[in-house]
Amino acid sequence: MCKNIVEKGPLENKPLIIFNRTTKRATDLSEKLPSGKSIVVKSIDEAVSKSDIIFTCVGNDSDINETIDAALKGVTKGKLFVDCSTVHPETTEALGKKIMQAGAEFVACPVFGAPPMAESGQLVCVLAGPKASVEKVKPYTKGVMGRAVIDFGGQPVGKATLLKIIGNTFILNMVETLSEGHVLAEKSGLGSENLHQFIENLFPGPYTAYSSRMMSGSYHKAEQPAFAVDLAMKDAKHAMDLAKAAGTELKDLQVADAHLAQVKEHMGARGDISSIYGAVRKENGLKFEN
Repeated sequence: MCKNIVEKGPLENKPLIIFNRTTKRATDLSEKLPSGKSIVVKSIDEAVSKSDIIFTCVGNDSDINETIDAALKGVTKGKLFVDCSTVHPETTEALGKKIMQAGAEFVACPVFGAPPMAESGQLVCVLAGPKASVEKVKPYTKGVMGRAVIDFGGQPVGKATLLKIIGNTFILNMVETLSEGHVLAEKSGLGSENLHQFIENLFPGPYTAYSSRMMSGSYHKAEQPAFAVDLAMKDAKHAMDLAKAAGTELKDLQVADAHLAQVKEHMGARGDISSIYGAVRKENGLKFEN
């Protein structure tokens, strides 16, 4: 995301200001960007004080609350905060309220897409909040961070993260379906390679990508998860809480969530959403690792 903002975004001669709680990560990222196009800072206050538009993206609800609370301790009047975190819609609404009470603007901008899509500027960005504020963010989305925008301009900020949480249930259910299909193909004698040909031809895109990760074994070999099990479990919990409040059930998601718990037990924090395949394999008499 940062690389694309620097190279394609409307920054002109303004450097990108980077803060990460692990300074080395911020430094490593800055070194990958064109010379003179970024500055690494060591505190949230320094990042916010030097910025007009502040993009945030952290792992969970408590982290984004902590981040924004720290940011609002400084002078924030007139600044625009854009949060890309996947959090509960109620968290997003609360963030918007306290940011605007501080005299700043707020836009929710959760994104769909794995890290490689972020690197290549192919995310799908969901924007919600006051229309005028959303328009200020758009130059950093399509053609920069992402390939498309879902525009909820003028709608409550929580609508963006509501879509993000519901959308992530589709991803979880897709991985569950692929896992069960591949296990059945292996045990019935069809074979994973033959099933993959069907998937490639009828479901190109995410289905094919996740199928490839299962067949290659990257679901258990990768050093770093693309969609970490802890984040997937957090999203599943949010989705089931939303369903309960709405008087509905997500039975497919309950199955996937149970498999995520098995992934966590088997692999710890290194587990990935695609590691559901290993849990389904083990549940059906195969080794977790293919």
